[in-house]
Amino acid sequence: MNMSNGRLAAGSLPVPERLGSYSINDVIFLLKDLSDVKLERGTEDREEAIQGGTHYSEMLPIEYRPTPEYLALFHETLEATARKVALAAGIVSERLAARHGTNLVLASLARAGTPIGILMKRYFKHIHGVELPHYSISIIRGKGIDENAVLYMLREHEGRRIQFVDGWTGKGAIRNVLTEARKIMLDKYGVELSDDLAVLADPGRCSETFGTREDFLIPSACLNSTVSGLMSRTVLREDLIGPDDFHGAKYYKEWLEDDVSNLFVDRVSAYFDEIREEAKREATRLEQLPEANVSTWQGMQDIARIQQDYGIGDVNLVKPGVGETTRVLLRRVPWKILVDRLDNPNLRHILLLAEDRGVPVEVYPGLTYSCCGIIKPLNGGEA
Repeated sequence: MNMSNGRLAAGSLPVPERLGSYSINDVIFLLKDLSDVKLERGTEDREEAIQGGTHYSEMLPIEYRPTPEYLALFHETLEATARKVALAAGIVSERLAARHGTNLVLASLARAGTPIGILMKRYFKHIHGVELPHYSISIIRGKGIDENAVLYMLREHEGRRIQFVDGWTGKGAIRNVLTEARKIMLDKYGVELSDDLAVLADPGRCSETFGTREDFLIPSACLNSTVSGLMSRTVLREDLIGPDDFHGAKYYKEWLEDDVSNLFVDRVSAYFDEIREEAKREATRLEQLPEANVSTWQGMQDIARIQQDYGIGDVNLVKPGVGETTRVLLRRVPWKILVDRLDNPNLRHILLLAEDRGVPVEVYPGLTYSCCGIIKPLNGGEA
């Protein structure tokens, strides 16, 4: 790495602010605080803006207080899947340890990646006795990674391998952004990054580093900021973010009494002792399994078929996987939900949310994912 580059010199990069409801022992957010800026727009208004060409990172969805039904869904799902999430976190951590040792910096992608990065950091400390640095940084489809955040981590932890972490894969868009970022960082700064993306679940089959490929509901997908350290999605707008800033986000302190961020990571990490041996065995098995170490991008083949069958021109209107479909139902304008089969146990909450919002559900045989959410096109014609 070319450490003589001016952007890596001490004092030339932004300084992290104290943000979020997590302990700094769990994560440091490399984000600019935009809490005092009005960025939220209503669902219909935001959907129209996005489909009209405004980039999604220039505004935020309105954060609503979670309803009792959604909170009940979160708690039910957490009770049902905490051990499964812990096992997947253990497996992906053990796979990383087997490949790279423990000389790592965890860089979780805000915001869905943040709680997963915390689980991995806690697993490495509890099971391997190693304290890994963990930061949460911004990466934005269509705009790229936060270069200042990457340079900060490289400067602070010279010689360590940066391991990017996310919650789950959908279409693999973020993996593609990472691959592009790798080229940009090499060309601009002479920095060699890996575009490997470690995820808890890889239903899209576009990551080689995963805990499971089962498409199940990770409880943190049920809620927004209240399970992600009270942080908003990340923001990148020229009038707010300068060349010497990190990408931005809001810290919703006002939601503190509704916050379940620490409850989630505490409940899951409590299973680490119980799953440690199973995680090591499964990680060893996967590392020796050729198909578990390659990406087939099978999910994207599904998407292409859906686009053709339903006349959807914009691939961004198709949101595959349980996590993304949950988000479509919670904060977008859904058109319909496709499911692999109606008796899939991973779909109970999807069917509940779809019924609640009056969204039709259709069985779509042969789906790689458990389900797929399709956003309603607002242009009056084809999607």
